[in-house]
Amino acid sequence: MAEWLNVTFHSFDGAIFSAFNGLATSAGGLFTPFFKFVSFFGEGGIFFLALSVVLLLFKRTRKTGLSILFAVGVGALFTNVIIKNAVARPRPYTVEEYRAFWETAGASTVSEFSFPSGHTTVTTTSVTAIFLTVNKKFSWAGFLFALLMGISRIYLVVHYATDVLAGFVVGGISGTIAYFIVKYLYGLFKNKSQVKFCNFVLNADIINAIKNRKK
Repeated sequence: MAEWLNVTFHSFDGAIFSAFNGLATSAGGLFTPFFKFVSFFGEGGIFFLALSVVLLLFKRTRKTGLSILFAVGVGALFTNVIIKNAVARPRPYTVEEYRAFWETAGASTVSEFSFPSGHTTVTTTSVTAIFLTVNKKFSWAGFLFALLMGISRIYLVVHYATDVLAGFVVGGISGTIAYFIVKYLYGLFKNKSQVKFCNFVLNADIINAIKNRKK
C-alpha cells in the first residue's frame, strides 16, 4: 500500500513539497518556528485531551468535552492502531528526493509511520466534535486551525500532502462517530436520570460545587 501511494501520488506530493520548499527558501526559514509551534498542539493529542478535561468540569460544556474525548480515542484507534500499521508508509524525509527540503524546513524528526497524519487527524476529529456540539456560527473556524495543522506537517516535510488529506477524512469521520456515541449516551443518561451516576454526568458542575462548599 505504501509503495502504491508513493508511486500513484508522486507528482502531486512532489509538487506540494516543491511549493512549500520555495516558501521556506524564499523566506529564509522565517515560517519554520511558527509551523513548529502549530504542530506542537497536535503532539499526542495532549492539548485536546486537556481541553476535553476542562470542558468536562462544567455542565454547559460537558457534552462537548465528552465528544472531544471520544473523538480523540476513535481517531487514535483508526490512525495509530489500524491504518498506520496497515499501510506502513515511511516518512517523506527518509526519501532522498525530499531530504534537502526537510533540512531547509528545520529537520524535525518524528516516530511511527506517515499515513495518515496523526496531528491532522487529532485536530480535525476534535474540531469536528466541537463543531457538532456547539453554535455553528463561530465553531466552523476550528477547521481553519485543522487546515493550518495540516499545512504545518507538509511544510516541515514530516508528512506527504496525501497523508494530510487522509487525516482530514479520518478525523472528520472519527469526530462524527464520537458525536453520535455521546448523543446516544446522553439519551441513556436522561432516561436513567434517577441513577446517581447518570444524574451526576448530566448535572454536576464545578462552579456550583465550589459555591455550595463555601456556604
